[in-house]
Amino acid sequence: MPARRRRSQGAAMASRLELDTARLRLRHWRDTDLDALAQLCADPEVMRYAPALLSRDECAALLVRCRLQFLQHGFGLWALEYRQSQQLIGFCGLVAQTEGSTAEVIWRLGYRHWGKGLAREALQATLDCAFGPLGLDEVSAVAAALDEPAQQLLESLGMRHDPRDDFVHPALAEGHPLRRQRRYRQRRCDWRRC
Repeated sequence: MPARRRRSQGAAMASRLELDTARLRLRHWRDTDLDALAQLCADPEVMRYAPALLSRDECAALLVRCRLQFLQHGFGLWALEYRQSQQLIGFCGLVAQTEGSTAEVIWRLGYRHWGKGLAREALQATLDCAFGPLGLDEVSAVAAALDEPAQQLLESLGMRHDPRDDFVHPALAEGHPLRRQRRYRQRRCDWRRC
């Protein structure tokens, strides 16, 4: 079978891919998720380490981009919900990078769900999927230099920080407290060692 057809079939299969953990489901977005997503992205506490709060229209555009990522790459950002109650609590997933078989992991959780190990559970499932069924070679993550909880979380998952990968956020002005960013990486060959 030609490589292009195999890739499109693989993307179609992955576009339906959803993940379950002990407490969580990482699923595809529904139109009815917009209100909860807009509320999440308008919360100053949740968005403390993000460049800006997002409007409802920006959240609607984010939903469209999430769906396109799955169609184009076979992966993207999943809606994150409790399995039992099906309550949407955030999102987690992968965004394609231009460097071939790599992606960046991104997550966001509602404030009242912090401190329960849910972000770690969702990120572990995402990494397992990235290096398992999706066959990615490398996954990266970015955390603001001020965001020590995110840095600790990434390190607990076996991701490594190299100061040479640090950068300044291109959309933030000189002197902005979140301008300095740290990049973390994990390669498939190191995935099972952590």
